[in-house]
Amino acid sequence: MDNSLIEEEHSVSLLSSSADFEQMFELAPISLWLEDYSALKQLFDQWRSQGITDLVAHVAASPERARQCAACLKILKVNRRTLEVFSADSQEQLVEQLPQVFRDDMFDHLVRQELAQLWAGKFEFSSQTVNYALDGRRMDIQIHARILQGHESTWDRVLVSLEDITAKVAVARSLALSEQYARGLFEHSPVSLWVEDFSAVKRLLDDVRAQGIQDFSTFVKVHPEFVTRCMEEIRVIDVNQQTLRMFGAPAKDVLLGRLGDVFRDEMHDSFSEQLQDLWQGKTSQQREVVNYSLNGEVVNIHMQFAVLEAHLDTWGLVLVSLVDITARKKAEAYLEYLGKHDVLTRLRNRAFYMEELNRLSRKGPWPLSLLAIDLNGLKRVNDEQGHAAGDAILRRAGEVLAKSVDAPACAARIGGDEFTVLLPGADERVAQVVLERIHSVLDLNNQFYPGQPLRLAIGIATCPSGDQIEATINRADQAMYAEKARFYKEAERDRRQG
Repeated sequence: MDNSLIEEEHSVSLLSSSADFEQMFELAPISLWLEDYSALKQLFDQWRSQGITDLVAHVAASPERARQCAACLKILKVNRRTLEVFSADSQEQLVEQLPQVFRDDMFDHLVRQELAQLWAGKFEFSSQTVNYALDGRRMDIQIHARILQGHESTWDRVLVSLEDITAKVAVARSLALSEQYARGLFEHSPVSLWVEDFSAVKRLLDDVRAQGIQDFSTFVKVHPEFVTRCMEEIRVIDVNQQTLRMFGAPAKDVLLGRLGDVFRDEMHDSFSEQLQDLWQGKTSQQREVVNYSLNGEVVNIHMQFAVLEAHLDTWGLVLVSLVDITARKKAEAYLEYLGKHDVLTRLRNRAFYMEELNRLSRKGPWPLSLLAIDLNGLKRVNDEQGHAAGDAILRRAGEVLAKSVDAPACAARIGGDEFTVLLPGADERVAQVVLERIHSVLDLNNQFYPGQPLRLAIGIATCPSGDQIEATINRADQAMYAEKARFYKEAERDRRQG
C-alpha cells in the first residue's frame, strides 16, 4: 500500500477519535473540565529548585501563594453538564465569575487536598469540597482529576470531573446527626442501658430443642450448668454512663471485665427463669432481679429485656434496661417491717401475732405452748418518771424477749404492756425451759440497767390441737394475772413492812 494512503487513513482515524472524544466530553452526564496545569508545574519546579520540600507548609507560610497556585490553573473547556450544574449561560460567563464558584476556604482546600497530591508525584487526585453555583446555591462536590496520558511531563492537559453530591452529603449528615442524637440518648439516659448479643444463647437453646427436649423447665433443673454456660455466652456490646454510675465502675472496660462480680448468686435463678421465657418465645420480658455493684453492695433491679425487632431471627441485638429500685425495696421492706413489728420494742406486733395464731390453728405444728406476759409497774413509772422512762422499760422488755426466744418461736407486743410468746411444736417441758431462759436474761438485764428494775408477770399454757387454742390463751392469761397479783401483793407487803 502507498505510504501516502496509509498516512491519510491514520489522519482520518485521528480525526475520528478526536471527534468521538469531543462528543463524549460534551454529552457526558457529569461535569467535566479540561484544564491546563503547565504553569503550575513550572511554579512547582521553581519552588523545588529553591529547596522547598513541603508544599503545604510553604503555602501556609504565605497565604498569597495559594492564590498564586490557583492562578496557574487555566480552563480550556467545560461541557454542557458543567454549565447546568453551575447555572452558567456559557463557558465565558463561568470563567469570568469563577471567584463566585471557588470562594471562602477553597484555596486552602485546593492546596492541602488536591495540589499536594500532584506535588507528591501522583498524576491524579480526588477530594471533596464545597463550590457555589452562579445563582448562589451551595454544593458539596466530589472532585476527581487526572493528567491525560502523554501529557505527564508538561501537565498541559488535565481532565477534571465534578459530581454534585449535595443530596448524598445531606443524607449522610442527617444520618450522622440522627446517630449522634441516638448515641446521646443512649449515653445520657437516666436509666442503665445495655446492648447485648444473645445469638450464642439462641444457638444453645436451638441445639437443646433439636435434641428433642420439650420440658425445658425440668431440663435446666437437672442441668444447672447449662444456665451457667448460657450466662457466659452473653456478649455485652455497650453500656451507657448511668450503668457505670449504678454499679460504681470508673470506666466501661473495668465494668465489662468484672461482670462476674455483678451477676452472681441469686442471678443464676433469675436467669434460669429468663431462659425459660425465651424458650417459650417471650423475646420481650421484665422482672425484678438482684445484682451487685463493684464494691459488693446489693443493687435491686427492675429489668426490661427486649430482642430488637430486626434481630428476632438471631437475637444478635438485645436492649436491656435496668432501673435501680434498691431504695424502693428498702422502703417496701421497712413498710412490711412496720406492718408486722412494734417500732418501740422491735418485737412482732399484734397484727402478726393474730396472723400467726390463725396459721398455727390451721397447720400446727402441735403441741403449741403459749406464754402470756405483762410488764409489772409500767403505770407507776409513767406517772412518776414520765413516758420516756416508761418507753425505756418497754424497750428493755423487748430486748429480754428477743434474746430469749429463737425461731420458729416468736415474741410479740400485743398491747401497751402486754406481750406473748408463741412456741409451735413445744410441750410444757420446752415452755418451762424458755421461761427459765427469760428469767435468766431478765436478771442480766437488771444488772446492766441499774436503777429501775424490770419485772415481768408470765403465765404458761399448752394445747394439743387447734380447737383448743382459745381456751389455752385464756389459761395462759389467767396464770399471768395470778402471777401479777402475787407480785403486787408482795410489793404491798414489802411497802408496809418498810
